Amino acid sequence: MSLFSRWKGGWLTLLCVVGTWLCSPALADLDRQRVEALFPGADWSEPEGDFRVRTLSRNGDLLGYLFYSQDVVNIPAYSGKPINVQIVMDPQGVILDAYVVEHHEPILLVGIPEQKLHDFSAHYAGVDADQRVVVGRSRDPETVTVDAVSGATVTVMVVNETIMGAARKVAVSLGLIEAPSGRRRAARIRGGRGTAVGWEELAGKGALRRLHLTRGQVDEAFRGTEAEGVEQTAPDQRGGVFIDLYTGLLNPPEVGISLLGKAGYETLMGELGEGEYAIAVLANGRYSFKGSGYVRGGIFDRVQLRQNGTIISFRDLDYQRLSDVYAAGMPGFSEMAIFIVRPEHRFDPGSPWTLELLVRRQTGPVSGIFTSFELPYATPETYLQRPEPVAAPEEKPVWVRIWYQKQFQVVVIGVALALLLVILFLQDRLARHPRQLHWLRRAYLLFTVVFIGWYALGQLSVVNVLTFAHAVMDDFHWGLFLSDPVIFVLWTFTAASVLLWGRGVFCGWLCPFGALQELLNEAARKLRVPQYELPFALHERLWAVKYLILLALFGISLDSMATAERFAEIEPFKTAFTLHFDRQWWFVLYALALLVMNLFTRKVYCRYLCPLGAALAVPSKLRLFDWLKRRKECGNPCQLCAKECEIQAIHPDGRINVNECHYCLDCQMTYHNEYKCPPLILKKKRAGKGKRSVPEAERIPALQLEEG
Repeated sequence: MSLFSRWKGGWLTLLCVVGTWLCSPALADLDRQRVEALFPGADWSEPEGDFRVRTLSRNGDLLGYLFYSQDVVNIPAYSGKPINVQIVMDPQGVILDAYVVEHHEPILLVGIPEQKLHDFSAHYAGVDADQRVVVGRSRDPETVTVDAVSGATVTVMVVNETIMGAARKVAVSLGLIEAPSGRRRAARIRGGRGTAVGWEELAGKGALRRLHLTRGQVDEAFRGTEAEGVEQTAPDQRGGVFIDLYTGLLNPPEVGISLLGKAGYETLMGELGEGEYAIAVLANGRYSFKGSGYVRGGIFDRVQLRQNGTIISFRDLDYQRLSDVYAAGMPGFSEMAIFIVRPEHRFDPGSPWTLELLVRRQTGPVSGIFTSFELPYATPETYLQRPEPVAAPEEKPVWVRIWYQKQFQVVVIGVALALLLVILFLQDRLARHPRQLHWLRRAYLLFTVVFIGWYALGQLSVVNVLTFAHAVMDDFHWGLFLSDPVIFVLWTFTAASVLLWGRGVFCGWLCPFGALQELLNEAARKLRVPQYELPFALHERLWAVKYLILLALFGISLDSMATAERFAEIEPFKTAFTLHFDRQWWFVLYALALLVMNLFTRKVYCRYLCPLGAALAVPSKLRLFDWLKRRKECGNPCQLCAKECEIQAIHPDGRINVNECHYCLDCQMTYHNEYKCPPLILKKKRAGKGKRSVPEAERIPALQLEEG
């Protein structure tokens, strides 16, 4: 690096440090400010224990605990370095405050406002240390969900793991929550022959549970709602029975035989499959638990089960009519039913469950209000066989969960890459059909822009190259690169394609910004926007600019990776795709300026400024094959391909510069076109085959370029 570059990089680093110091409060002051907001006048203890936890108190009363995530967990983020979070937790293990005090994430250093990260961490206030928190959505109603920050999904997932992992470890060490020693498998119903017992004995054992509601109790449940006064019971009838309901699990032999008889029980058990359970519901009173759903043949809308936060609704296929009950001393019932719990609900007979009775009162022509009355149930232990607890599974690494969440993007991109491989291996055959290949290429470029770029945020960057280089030199670990599955898949494919075809496969097919430029330039040509090209001698020398930029970025990164990431903003990728042009005006203006220049000269940025293209061109020298075909006449005397190459990657002597080629395959279409390629035309004339008119489908118009 030149002396000027070193001086410039050093002063910029110094300015960044001084600016951060001037604009941000000192760490200790920040601690005091946030803790004072929670606990005014609190006293702080010195850091204690392995996790350096500070105790917060006032007048001898314990208020909570303060600690930093870097003292508890070490989870590398996208930058390869951990994120440090200040966490305040109360004596019950509830997080009161979580605030990011240090990070090295490139997307947040220059790009997404840092306040978005602080807004994200603010969602953890009020979360228990032993709760499950998921970034995105979850089907589990017991799980706490927080929305990701667009463009920084990997970063916020690491923040989630950092906050919850640190809080959980500290809470366990302080005895605020129990350590997750294991999980219990579902219990099983004890087998055996079973004998019939009376109704009172079943109720006494807890095998039958009762919900008795009076009409007055139901009226009280609607008090203070819009339905108050609707269907109001007369004062002298408030003690009347609204419903007298019993429920019980029929799978235990003693319960099933007592209520159904031996033959009925054996028939029912023979109909149930693995993991299915039968619930008996019997009731008297003026309110029917079957409801209108039974009449429609749809869902029973007045009764449902709830276990471990999961709601189990019943449909008509889950219902069996119960007509005969054999238990001695049983009262008479006006409604009796058996409901089947299907295997997909993962019902555990050994865990408590609740039968919920829903009562609805009409408040309008189509509106109403529901009130739920709960009947808790727990299967008597004498009926259960509990297995030994299994060891709690090890927490999966962050990157594994990220891959699971992004499996759709990975699968779609995998299919697209497989299609690209087919195109590349069959390029000679496809080049003989130029019109079809042109449309196929346009469609692929559109996919690259929309899906890979804007949807999956799969724009590769020179920052990835610098991060990889530093990881190899320092402390390489796969978890850092696996944390973004889309980028990892694209980089893996790109690395392989560079060895087989050179940089052109990525730059010409998989780079979203390059694809956007190409589509816009093609549209400009259709609209007859004039095109200008530099003289080849000047054009050839400007190739070197991007290599100088790459060397400068690498040199700066040796001093400060954060500073190199800021200088890497010469790439407009973050503006155009990661942030969708939603950032400061000067970044947007720069990206738009490059796109406007591209309307007049194809891919100006790619040809002369792109450090990523330069980084990919360096190993292209090691490519194993030369797939692009040339003839001895190419360059002398024929100059057709050199003139038509829209990024001027073909030398006047006919050689293709693979370091600059974007693998558009236009030259190969000309190579195989016997009505356009001069050597082929001459060969046909010499063979005496004559000349016929060129079919419209095989005509490729030559480009008229003006030198500017």
